[in-house]
Amino acid sequence: MLTRTPSVVAQVFLLLSIVLVIAIAVIQINQQQILSPGLKYGIVLDAGSSRTTVYVYEWPAEKENNTGVVSQTFKCNVKGPGISSYGSSPGALAKPLDDCLNKVKERIPAHLHRNTSVYLGATAGMRLLRLQNESAANEVLASVQSYFRAQPFEFRGAQIITGPEEGVYGWITANYLMGNFLERNLWRTWVHPYRKETMGALDLGGASTQISFIPEDPEEHLNSTLQVKLYGYNYNVYTHSYQCYGRDEAEKRLLALLLQKSSASANVDNPCYPKNYSTALTLKDFFGSLCTQSLRPANYYPNQLVKFHGTGDPGLCQEMVSLLFNLTACRDREDCPFNGIHQPKVKGNFVAFSGFYYTINALNLSGQFSLDDFNSSMWFFCSQSWAQVGNSSIAWSLGYMLSLTNMIPAEGKLIQLPLKPSLFAGLLIFLTATALLCLLFLVYLCVVSHQRKNVPRVEHVFIPE
Repeated sequence: MLTRTPSVVAQVFLLLSIVLVIAIAVIQINQQQILSPGLKYGIVLDAGSSRTTVYVYEWPAEKENNTGVVSQTFKCNVKGPGISSYGSSPGALAKPLDDCLNKVKERIPAHLHRNTSVYLGATAGMRLLRLQNESAANEVLASVQSYFRAQPFEFRGAQIITGPEEGVYGWITANYLMGNFLERNLWRTWVHPYRKETMGALDLGGASTQISFIPEDPEEHLNSTLQVKLYGYNYNVYTHSYQCYGRDEAEKRLLALLLQKSSASANVDNPCYPKNYSTALTLKDFFGSLCTQSLRPANYYPNQLVKFHGTGDPGLCQEMVSLLFNLTACRDREDCPFNGIHQPKVKGNFVAFSGFYYTINALNLSGQFSLDDFNSSMWFFCSQSWAQVGNSSIAWSLGYMLSLTNMIPAEGKLIQLPLKPSLFAGLLIFLTATALLCLLFLVYLCVVSHQRKNVPRVEHVFIPE
C-alpha cells in the first residue's frame, strides 16, 4: 500500500493544479474584452476651378470588407479662388490654406496628426491649366506639396484627377450617402443592401460636368466603364466628363458666342442675364480660357472692355445655349447625346449635385420634381429683372476618400485580457510544473510500493537442535 499521507497530499495538489490551470485558461478566454482600435482620420482638399474646399473624414480603423465606413466631420471653404488661378504666383497659395488647416488641427486629436493622411485632388480647372501651361500647373502642385510637407499630417500627394475619376468618385459619394452600398440590419451591423439599385450621378463643376451610372448591361460596355470595388462588391460604372461644360467655362463660351454674333463689339446684349443687369469684362476674362481659344477674334486685345447688358429672355437664352452643343455629330444615334460622344442608354434614377444643387436652390425647388416643374421655374426666374432677384454638400471628395480607404491598412481589434500575458504565462508554468512534480511523486510512490510487494516474506524460522 502507498504511504497514505504523502500520497493524499500529492493527489490533492495534482488535482488542484489541474483545476486552477483550466479555470485560469477559461477566464482568460471568456472574460477578454474586444476593444475597437478607435478612429482613423483623412483629409481631402477638393481643389476645384473656382474654389478649394477642405473636408475631414473619419472611419472605424478596422473597416468593413476593406473599405472604411466613412463620415464627414468637418468642412472648410478656403478663401480666394481655385488653385489654378495661382499659376502666375504659386507661392501665394499658403496663406489662404492656413486658416482652414489650423481649424482642421483642432478637430483631429493631436496624437493622431502624424497618422492622418492628406490628399489634394485638383479637377477641371487644373486640367485646363496643365493643357494651357504645363510648367505653371507643375509649379502650383509643387507649391502645394511644399506647404503640406511642413504640416504635421501624412501628406499623400497632390494630383490632378482625370474627368472619369471625378465622375466615378461623385457616383460613389451619391450612392454611399443614399445607403446603396451599406445599411444596418436588426443587429446594428453593417450589411450589403438586398437587391438595392444604385443611382446615376450628375455633377456640375466650374469647368466640367460629369455623368456616371451603371448601364443596363455592363458586360456590353466594358470598354467604356470603370470597375470599382467597394465593401467586397464590384461595380462597372460608365462615366464621362464633359470638359468646358462646367458652369464657369460654359458661361465664357456663351459670352464669346454672343460677342461673335453681335454687330457691336463694345456693348453686347445677353438674353441669359436678368433685365437691367450689366457687367463690364475684358476680353481676357472669357477669351483667356482654353475652352474659348478657338473663338478668339482675329483682332484680339486682352484688355479691351466689353459691356454685357441683360435682357432676361429665356427663349433666346435657351436657343443660344443650345449652340454650345454639337447635336448633329451624333447623326440620330441613340447611344450618343451630343458632340459625338458614346453613351449607353441611361438607366434608373439620377441624383444631381454640386452646381445643379445651387441652381435648384436658386429656383426654390427641393427634393424630387418633374422636368416640367424645373422648366417653368427656370422660365419664370430668367424673365425677372435684376432688382427682383435675391442673393441666393455633395462633392466627389467623399467618394475619393472611400476609394482611398481601400489602400489604407485596417487595424486589428484590440483584445484586453483579464490577466497580463506575462502573469498568465507565469501562472500556467508554475501550476503545470506543480502538477508534473505531483504526478512524478505519485509515480515514485507507486514504484516503491510495487517493489515492497515483491520482497519475499519469512513466515517460519526453524532453529536446529
